[in-house]
Amino acid sequence: MGLESKCLSDAGLAVIADGFTKLEKLTLIWCINATNEGLKSVAQKCSSLKSLDLQGCEVGDQGICAIGECCKQLEDVNFRFCEGLTDTGLIKLAVGCGPTLKSLGVSACDKVTDASLEAVGSHCKILESLSLDSEYIQDKGVIAVAEGCACLKNLSLKCMFVTDEALTAVGNLCVLLESLALYSFQKSSDKSLCAIGKGCKKLKSLILNDCYFESDNGLDAVAVGWSELERLEVNGCHNISTLGLESIGRSCMRLTELALLYCNQVSDNALIEVGKTCKYLQALHLVKCSLIGDDAIVSIAIGCKNLKKLHIQKCYEVGSKGIIAVGENCKYLTDLDISFCDKVRDEALVAISNGCPLLRHLNVSGCDRIGNTGITAVAIGCPQLTYLDVSFLENLGDMALAEIGKGCPLLRDIVLSHCRGITDVGLTHLVNGCKFLESCCMAFCKGVTAAGVTTVVSTCTYIKKILIEESKVSERTQRRAGSIISYPRPKMFGI
Repeated sequence: MGLESKCLSDAGLAVIADGFTKLEKLTLIWCINATNEGLKSVAQKCSSLKSLDLQGCEVGDQGICAIGECCKQLEDVNFRFCEGLTDTGLIKLAVGCGPTLKSLGVSACDKVTDASLEAVGSHCKILESLSLDSEYIQDKGVIAVAEGCACLKNLSLKCMFVTDEALTAVGNLCVLLESLALYSFQKSSDKSLCAIGKGCKKLKSLILNDCYFESDNGLDAVAVGWSELERLEVNGCHNISTLGLESIGRSCMRLTELALLYCNQVSDNALIEVGKTCKYLQALHLVKCSLIGDDAIVSIAIGCKNLKKLHIQKCYEVGSKGIIAVGENCKYLTDLDISFCDKVRDEALVAISNGCPLLRHLNVSGCDRIGNTGITAVAIGCPQLTYLDVSFLENLGDMALAEIGKGCPLLRDIVLSHCRGITDVGLTHLVNGCKFLESCCMAFCKGVTAAGVTTVVSTCTYIKKILIEESKVSERTQRRAGSIISYPRPKMFGI
């Protein structure tokens, strides 16, 4: 049995413990009224507990020690933002639950140190997943885990003071590792990636986020060592450039997902290499990659015909040519986001509508050269559409909304904010056709009035969320649907 609540107290936990003695899963995310006393009640009565999530709870060592003493079948535990937890509680848990523990998450627990990880390494021999986010963990703790947890498959570290010594130990000892995520590493280098590339031959997923000193040499070692790599995310690693990604493209033929975020040293040649080799690629995510343009996207479209998800956000060199190639080659595409790629024109969406009939998610926010022609084409050619963001399209008018209403009956979410050509007339056509609409964001549309808001509320049976200026909500509409109406906050639509 699972349980999730945000307002559960110790008294409630005691009742649950008495009534559900065979409880296996307990999720108490941000239950600030649940303390050590309530957790002790659960520990004493629910010895079959296997999964425990205490994110944001006001619990500490007493409650965790009780869990360690009583719940000998515990497999999965999350201590994210448990500020009362110290080494005392975590060591007790590792000793008591070590034989069964498979997954452990520790984040923002300032009193947890390497001593806890030494206990984990000594007692949790079948641990498969470890997630650490702490400024207080250093090499000693990570090395202890690498030495003691031979079954480790998933490792996520945000530990800025961990160095090459610890990551080299991971590479040498964690031979079953399949997923590795490194965040904000300031004292590691290519030496770490080389060791991991040499030792962790089963690795399928790698995330490098704000790792300052990793460079193309390290990524090249990864590419050579990890022919099985399926997912790669590089975010804000300023020493990684085109050469490193070219190596990935040449060597990692099984790549299915690639994300490059804020990679200003990566040019078209990197993705051209990926397009030549990675025919299984299904998802590509680009954010603010200033050197990537149409040639890269054309290569991906031609070489990666199984592409299902393409997100190109604020890549200002990408224009219609690249998106047209996607429409001509990627017939399985279901998710397209080209927000703020302001060189893309209507003809690109015409190509998408002709070639991508399975499209379900479309975001063209800020593509100010797209208007009625492009959106109308999508309405006609993409009947499976469930999500549409056309915010900041100044050339979009009621005609396009009417076509969406006719052609996209499955639409559930639409974002229209800052579309000054939209009026109540277009909204009426939209909601009359899109019977399953659940959310409508229409803030700062000059042509939308209180009457239009009332139409949305009265017509859309399933509506759950409306975002609109407060001045456009009548008293009657507020009384009828106030619980689902929200108002834009300052900077909500900042670009």
